[in-house]
Amino acid sequence: MRKIVYAMNISIDGCYDHTMIDGDAELHEHFANLGQDVDLTIYGRKMYELMVPYWTEVAKKKTAVKGTDDFAKTIIELPKIVFSTTLQQADVDGNTTILRGDLEDEVRKLKALPGKNISIAGMTLRSQLTAAGLVDEYHFVIHPLLIGGDGPRLMAGIGFPEKLKLKLLSSTILRSGAVGLHYIKA
Repeated sequence: MRKIVYAMNISIDGCYDHTMIDGDAELHEHFANLGQDVDLTIYGRKMYELMVPYWTEVAKKKTAVKGTDDFAKTIIELPKIVFSTTLQQADVDGNTTILRGDLEDEVRKLKALPGKNISIAGMTLRSQLTAAGLVDEYHFVIHPLLIGGDGPRLMAGIGFPEKLKLKLLSSTILRSGAVGLHYIKA
């Protein structure tokens, strides 16, 4: 059975606001490497509209920075599914499908199909799948920042049926001081 993989950048205080966290070539390379074990990404509408058009343009223009270009290539080449009731079309990169069905049921069906891991992107979608117990692996890159304020926080407002225990599989320290942590459900 395929695994659902949750990967995300956060500050030490749990903020995931992408405008507050700087991404460098090493960080992009880290996430591009995670993409090697993935053959499908599931997006929420907001994250899709943020990521795909931007990274499609980066991939077309090339930055001459290997980690960044590899990440852009990974983003645009992977087949995508967007769960949305409002998005009418998603043809920026030519390999995106929109689904409007029940998220949990559809993800269970996708997990049962043969293939590599499935990555998930978008806070609402990640939160729903975590609460439903459908996420198998977590990759957090914790940046050496305390952001404070009212920014969006990891798992804010999520109700879990019970405490979710995780087991650390590996850690990576990036030159920026960010720490990559890889967990599975314990």
